[in-house]
Amino acid sequence: MALLRVFVYGTLKPGGLYHQQYCVAHLVEAVSAIAQGTLYDFPQLGYPAMTEGDGWVQGDLLTFSNRQTLAHLDYLEDYDEHRPDHENEYQRQEITVFTPDHQPLGQAWAYFMKPQRVKDLGGILLPSGSWP
Repeated sequence: MALLRVFVYGTLKPGGLYHQQYCVAHLVEAVSAIAQGTLYDFPQLGYPAMTEGDGWVQGDLLTFSNRQTLAHLDYLEDYDEHRPDHENEYQRQEITVFTPDHQPLGQAWAYFMKPQRVKDLGGILLPSGSWP
């Protein structure tokens, strides 16, 4: 059976608000990881967003035994691959994920927000690449 790998950097991380509800049931492994991008905080909304960028975002690489978990994560992240991009809060794409010391861990899904949406929602840059 093929495993599902997802890079998370906010409320889905171990200890995060939605980790127990959305991740624990089929979680095989969680390892510290980084991915290339820029991280923003939305204090009024209680979650962050990652955009494409040249910096590094700190998070976790989650491995799941049930690929159906992706549909549940899509629902939480307000992503529907059949909708136009501008109607989704986040966009899901496959990226390369690395260990904290920049060794490649392979491909994983990640949720990105378009820069204009970050601006519209009043995102605050997190230069550290870490949330919270």
